Amino acid sequence: MKNNKYSALTLIALSMAAISPNTFAAQLPSDVTWITNLDEPLFASPDAQRGGTYRTFMRSFPQTLRSVGPDANSGLRQYFMDEAPKLVQLHPTTGEWIPQLATEWAFGDDHKSVYFKLDPNARWSDGKKVTAEDYLFMLKYYRSKDIIDPWYNDFFINHIEHVEKIDDYTIVIISKVAKSDDELLYMLSLPSNGVQPRPSHYFASVKDENNDGMDDNFVRKYNFKTEPTTGPYYVDKVKKGKSITFKHVGDEWWGYNNRYYKNRYNVDKIRIKVIRDQDIAKKHFEKGDLDSFILAQPELWHEKSNTKAYQNGYIHKLWGYNQAVQGAGGLWMNTAKPLLGDLNIRKGITYATDYDGLIKNVLRGDYLRKPHGLGTGHGGFDSPSRIPPSFEPEKAITYFEKAGFSTVGADGIRMNDEGQRLSFAVTYSRPARTPRLAYLKEQAKQAGLELTLNLIDGSSAFKYILEKKHELAYLTMGGGKIPAYWEYLHSVNAKPQTNNHTNYRSPEMDKKIAAFIAEFDTKKKQSISHDIQKMVSDAYVIVPGYMAPFTREAYWRWMQFPSPVMTKDTDFVFSNGGYLTLGTFWINSDVKKETKTAMKKGESFDPVVIIDDSYKP
Repeated sequence: MKNNKYSALTLIALSMAAISPNTFAAQLPSDVTWITNLDEPLFASPDAQRGGTYRTFMRSFPQTLRSVGPDANSGLRQYFMDEAPKLVQLHPTTGEWIPQLATEWAFGDDHKSVYFKLDPNARWSDGKKVTAEDYLFMLKYYRSKDIIDPWYNDFFINHIEHVEKIDDYTIVIISKVAKSDDELLYMLSLPSNGVQPRPSHYFASVKDENNDGMDDNFVRKYNFKTEPTTGPYYVDKVKKGKSITFKHVGDEWWGYNNRYYKNRYNVDKIRIKVIRDQDIAKKHFEKGDLDSFILAQPELWHEKSNTKAYQNGYIHKLWGYNQAVQGAGGLWMNTAKPLLGDLNIRKGITYATDYDGLIKNVLRGDYLRKPHGLGTGHGGFDSPSRIPPSFEPEKAITYFEKAGFSTVGADGIRMNDEGQRLSFAVTYSRPARTPRLAYLKEQAKQAGLELTLNLIDGSSAFKYILEKKHELAYLTMGGGKIPAYWEYLHSVNAKPQTNNHTNYRSPEMDKKIAAFIAEFDTKKKQSISHDIQKMVSDAYVIVPGYMAPFTREAYWRWMQFPSPVMTKDTDFVFSNGGYLTLGTFWINSDVKKETKTAMKKGESFDPVVIIDDSYKP
């Protein structure tokens, strides 16, 4: 952090008087130094124009419009939670803390308490004020069993001690364990943890027999309802199975009082249409029915984006590098399935999986290998000694034989004495990934391993994996600056509807995770992180996959953006399906008219390909 920005913080001891077992009256310390940060560089453009409808697509309709509970961890959750305003947030390039729903913050000398002054301008999308009451209700909301979401129940019961109101626009959030100042803010600002207000006025319980503050029928009642948001867009129209349209709150959106929100979220509407086939979506895009299209696949960027629309300069191309956190991902092995509980089988699968060859031969060398199955980009929390396993079919055979698969059938697939074939299904969600899985399938045969391809379209695939029906899952998760170990590895999550996609159970790991969570000293915490990563490597439950530290997008020339376009954390430039993004793009209506006129007249512009390698790793 920049020490010259912050004065030393001196706080007297927190004074609280018990009112009930779960309620405390909080007082603001008399000697408190408030922190804010209005000095970071802006990353939006003053040339941005407001207006227009941005048209994009998603491959499947979400199973729910809830942001918590069953099936919520996919679909449009980024709009509803991950990219909605938090109390504070990291600047996407400098990594410094900047204000969002809170204008100022301060730390208690107990290393557990963080005080926040709420922005009095903040409003819900229905016009109601955001106040301390919404944060008090947040605690009830996430602790309730009625939301049927173990992750949030655990986080808000076992990680958050209290959320207390000091006045209508001042709150204190108290951690269960002491943490450094940065880690406290990380914990409260991660995209997935939901430490953001919930509209108390919207959730008037009709049936609350267990008296926990939430409707007993929450999951069913709110499955396709959308609650008010503090973000710039709210759900305007829903056509089930067909499309969802988000509408801007308007120029009066409270966020525009914050300098970091100015000139962002410029379009009036975002219309997301369901187009299940990517090739069909590409045709819609090239006809002008969609405004942008992701060119992540090498064949799309290198070969299939040179039609007349590109040559005539109607459609432009952008390749922008980033240094964003790369989440956990690769090939997840469900240890609860037959055979996959055997360490030798998992070792064999690991060395029979040719990710390096996949990157070189299928992905054109554009992508990089993840050093570890739990991701990278976590700074000192990432062990420098972690090296991804190589493709060694002979070594894989040795482990398969140790597991009893010593016979090779006529089809080249290994069998055990009972005639059981060494065969596993790989679950994945996108047809475009089929060539990648096909490559891994062919390479695995060298070790006598059969990988069958189990394509389940869209959000249904993630539901299938959450329910732990998969054997192997070809999947990448998001991530934050501090690794998320509890959700992926703790024994308590070896059950359906959690992110422990491997069903991994280990008392030793549980102790390590508890120590990681409780450790205050950053160096010691990083050392524990290295231990956990080694344990995961030694358990062979995730084959580290690949990562793409860039975005590649095609867009119609009326879609415009700042220069430079990329920040360190820019995942996508344009809103992509379920991602809202930083919202720094806009639609130039004059250029759109100019382009439409030129197309009718057969006129052309110079072709444009932009490469922004400012943050190339």
